[in-house]
Amino acid sequence: MAPADRDAFVARTISTDRLELLPLRVGHAPEMARVLSDPALHAFIGGTPYTRQALHTRYERLVAGSPDPAVSWLNWVIRLRAENCLTGTVQATISPSGSGTAAEIAWVVGTPWQGRGIATEAARGLVAWLDRTQVRAVVAHIHPDHHTSAAVASAAGLKPTGRHHDGEAEWRRTRTH
Repeated sequence: MAPADRDAFVARTISTDRLELLPLRVGHAPEMARVLSDPALHAFIGGTPYTRQALHTRYERLVAGSPDPAVSWLNWVIRLRAENCLTGTVQATISPSGSGTAAEIAWVVGTPWQGRGIATEAARGLVAWLDRTQVRAVVAHIHPDHHTSAAVASAAGLKPTGRHHDGEAEWRRTRTH
């Protein structure tokens, strides 16, 4: 991806039926620290929840962008319109790949909002938005025992590839046009 192409990859608000995916701001850290505070969210990815200050520092790094000019970090918080609250995050790391530009995506929804289709709706919205960009492939890496995330990936149009990376199964959707 040429440096000029990075301009095409700027997080913008994405609206779905019930959600708004809002570009991440450092000011989201206090509310998101509460949303992401359940240690159960780390069952498949390891680690522990960030403190409010640690999340603030992390968001400063994410908002500043990738130090690699060929890579774009795009991050959104998920706002549930009906409850006017943040419920999780989605992200896309966009970089050059052998088949053109690829986006590695991920999502997380806070425990109180799980089971309501929020992750599926957010992932579908993100993939639809990526389809309107220069991204050719969308990839997610999912723990093999995380059946809920596998269902989200499938609903967003990704399919398992049979490949694994750091113990996680690769899911992929490649656009041919």
